[in-house]
Amino acid sequence: MLRYRSRLFAYSGLDAADRARIDALLDQRQRNIAPRRDVVSEGEVPRFVHFVLDGWGCRYRQMPDGRRQLLSLLLPGDLFDSNLQVVARMDHAVGAITAMTVAEVPPDALSALAEAHVGIAQALWWNDHVAFGTHREWIASLGLRSARERIALLFCEVYFRLRLVGRCPALTCEFPLTQADLAEATGLTPVHVNRMVQELRRERLIEWAGRSLTILDLDRLCQVASFTPGYLHLDRTVPVAV
Repeated sequence: MLRYRSRLFAYSGLDAADRARIDALLDQRQRNIAPRRDVVSEGEVPRFVHFVLDGWGCRYRQMPDGRRQLLSLLLPGDLFDSNLQVVARMDHAVGAITAMTVAEVPPDALSALAEAHVGIAQALWWNDHVAFGTHREWIASLGLRSARERIALLFCEVYFRLRLVGRCPALTCEFPLTQADLAEATGLTPVHVNRMVQELRRERLIEWAGRSLTILDLDRLCQVASFTPGYLHLDRTVPVAV
């Protein structure tokens, strides 16, 4: 039985033996990171490929005056920076939003596994393609979507990504972001975020209390966000029951 829920395991090209090989790799070295601390700082020489075993993190850029932009969310099951061999120093930071547990995998060990097993190599390419697609969608949101649409998109994306790794009972999922985090992810002010969230609540599209998000009408929320999951490339994954 697999111990972890890596997003790679959802890739349809992986067989049971490939999943077991990745699972064993994640057992070798693990690290706990406190909330709001960096996993890897900007300018640091990266040493490991990271798999998120638990907790939420983000990629971010911070200006000298303290202004910060979240570039992407890192959720349970994600892996990031799988091609460190070509990176001299980090051009952005990776930080923990909540307490996180990550597996630290030497790049050479992951490369050797990918070279020996084509299914694992394809799963890594798929993972990178999804990450690039998500970045493109966030850029499109900042340029094209309204504030309401941006918030709705983030709710939809998180739900589909967590559902893929089995962390969404029905239409409820963990959602430990603050409104300040949402503002930094969507290019809005916390006050504007609050207005948009209240609007979605009044329309009975979501319930968000504490660290839990429930989507009350997924179809309508997707319509509000102009969300289609194509950029998540779920057509290459094993179907997950809702």
